[in-house]
Amino acid sequence: MAYLLLLPGGIWLLLFYVVPTISMLSVSLQEGSLEQGYRLTGNIGVYAEVLARNDTQIIRSILYGLITTVATLLIAYPLAYTIAFRGGRFKNALLFLIIMPFFVSFIIRTIQWKFVLADEGIVLGTLKEVGILGQGFHVLGENVAVLGGLIYNFLPFMALPLYVALEKMDKSLLDAADDLYSNRVVAFLRVTFPLSLPGVFAGSLLTFIPAVGDFINPEFLGSPETTMIGQVIQLEYLQNNDYPEAAALSFVLMAAILMGVFVYARLLGTEELTG
Repeated sequence: MAYLLLLPGGIWLLLFYVVPTISMLSVSLQEGSLEQGYRLTGNIGVYAEVLARNDTQIIRSILYGLITTVATLLIAYPLAYTIAFRGGRFKNALLFLIIMPFFVSFIIRTIQWKFVLADEGIVLGTLKEVGILGQGFHVLGENVAVLGGLIYNFLPFMALPLYVALEKMDKSLLDAADDLYSNRVVAFLRVTFPLSLPGVFAGSLLTFIPAVGDFINPEFLGSPETTMIGQVIQLEYLQNNDYPEAAALSFVLMAAILMGVFVYARLLGTEELTG
């Protein structure tokens, strides 16, 4: 009877994940063109080709994802800790402020950053007028602009799991550490942080995976020098109509992410987190 509860979720995953994944694998092994049609030929060589042509974009995307994950963790952990332990009656209001960006479209939020970071925008324009920055200084099109957009957009994905992990922690354990003459730093390192690792793991996955495949932030805030693999996949699908290459790139990206997640899970010790 208990397994029947898994049936709705299993059917959903089968229809909207397993079937499309198999279909995408089939497309990646096809050859042809949009005009003449595609046929399944088992062309495995397309994977080596897309890796050779887009290795820079793949590495850059993974690097951006790692930087975004680490940066959001460093920003979100103190934020979630403060809300969980010091929020008091303002907890709900503070949590609402975290999720409030979700009420605005992802694309619109990113475009607004483009206006903010423009050479003559409200920030840089003002700093240039008062002489703090030179007239030639710019941010758009640089790595820092893309990373800033990624960190801003994915910060809630890190903060919310961290808050949940810290909120449900047994606070009496900290009292016990205090009774054992532990200072706050030791209590945090030996009690609070280890117990919050499930939130760190969940937040890292929720941040890293979409950040690596993102194409909105580099499209609006970056330049050709900051191209990410998501942009290449979008270009191949929607403009070049090279479906096999786009599908192969998608599989390469998925495989790279899965390997990274597996290594991260082993290093963090997910068996202990769920035990």
